[in-house]
Amino acid sequence: MSSHETLILTGMSGAGRSTVAHALEDLGWYVVDNLPPSLLSALVSKGTGPQGKELAVVVDVRGGEFFDELSVALAQLKSESLEYRLVFLDATDQALVQRFESTRRPHPLQGNDRIVDGISRERQKLEEVRSHSDVAIDTSNLNVHQLEKRVGEIFGKGKIQGVRINVLSFGYKYGIPVDADLVLDCRFIPNPHWNPELRPLTGLTPQVSSAVLGSEGVSEFVSNYVHLVNSMLTGYLREGKKFVTIAVGCTGGKHRSVAITAEIARQLNELGSEISAHPTHRDVGRE
Repeated sequence: MSSHETLILTGMSGAGRSTVAHALEDLGWYVVDNLPPSLLSALVSKGTGPQGKELAVVVDVRGGEFFDELSVALAQLKSESLEYRLVFLDATDQALVQRFESTRRPHPLQGNDRIVDGISRERQKLEEVRSHSDVAIDTSNLNVHQLEKRVGEIFGKGKIQGVRINVLSFGYKYGIPVDADLVLDCRFIPNPHWNPELRPLTGLTPQVSSAVLGSEGVSEFVSNYVHLVNSMLTGYLREGKKFVTIAVGCTGGKHRSVAITAEIARQLNELGSEISAHPTHRDVGRE
C-alpha cells in the first residue's frame, strides 16, 4: 500500500474545483482532471503520479452518466483497502448562481430550465458523496486567492500526519459555514462592539483580545473546549478523519469569535506534533 496521500476532488459546479486543482498542481501534486469513476481503482492503486508526486483526481458532473458511478467506485476503493481522502467543494446556492451569471455559462445540469434547477439536481446527485467527505470546503465567501491560500494551508505539506484543524471565525448574521464539523457560539461573551474605543478594532488586536479573553469565565471556557476537542482527536484518527473545521461564531464575526478563534488555535498547537491548527477569519472586514 502506498504511503502517499491520494485526494479525490469533487463538489458543486462553480464551487472552485478548477482553482483548487491548479493550486494543488502549484504545490507539486499530480492532478488528473475529469476522470471516469470506473477508472479510479486502477489509478489510486498506483498511489502516485509521475516522479512520485502526490496524486489528486478530479471527478465531477462533466462526466455525465459516468459520474453516477462515483459512489460505487468509492465503495470499491474501500473494499480494496485503497487509501484516499475525499475533498468536497461547496457553496451556497446564491453564490453559485452569481458565479454562473457572471460567467454567462449554463449549469451542466440546467438543460432548458433555470440555473437554480441545475444546482438543485446536482445537490441531489451529490448528497450521498457529500456525507462521506473527509474534507469539506465552503467557498461561498472566498475569492480565488483566498481559496488558493486555504488549499496551501490544508494540503501544502504533502502526506498528512496527525489532524489538521481549521479554526474559523464567522458572524451569525452572515450564516453558519456549511463546512463546519463543530460549531461554537461565543455570543454569551460581553460584546466589545458596545465599547466606543473597541468598536472599530477587530479581535486580532491586543486590546480586543484582552477584553474578550479577560471576561469572566472565558479563559476557563476556552481551556475546557480545547480539552474537549483534544479528547476527540484519537477517535478522529481512528476513523481516518484528518481534517476538522471548528467554526466559532459571534454576531458579526469581528470581535469575540476572532479573539476566541486565535486563542483556540494557539492552545491546540501547544498540545503536540500530531495537531496542526490554523486560524482563519471569514467575516473580518465585511462590516
